[in-house]
Amino acid sequence: MNQDTLKGDWTQIKGKMRVKWGKLTDDDFEQIAGRKDILVGKLQERYGHATDKAAKDVDDFYRDLDA
Repeated sequence: MNQDTLKGDWTQIKGKMRVKWGKLTDDDFEQIAGRKDILVGKLQERYGHATDKAAKDVDDFYRDLDA
C-alpha cells in the first residue's frame, strides 16, 4: 500500500487499526495520520515491541489491507 492510498483511506484504515492495536489512543492516531514510521514508533511505545517486530507487524497489516 502506498502512502497516497493510505492517506486517502485513512478514516477506514484507522478503524481497522483500532481493532488490531487497541492500546493506541486518539492522540496517537492524530500523530500517525497515515505515516508508517510514526505508527512503528507508537507500537514500540505502547506495546514494547522491538523496531523490527513493530515494522513487521505494520508491513503485515498493510499487506492484509491490500489483499
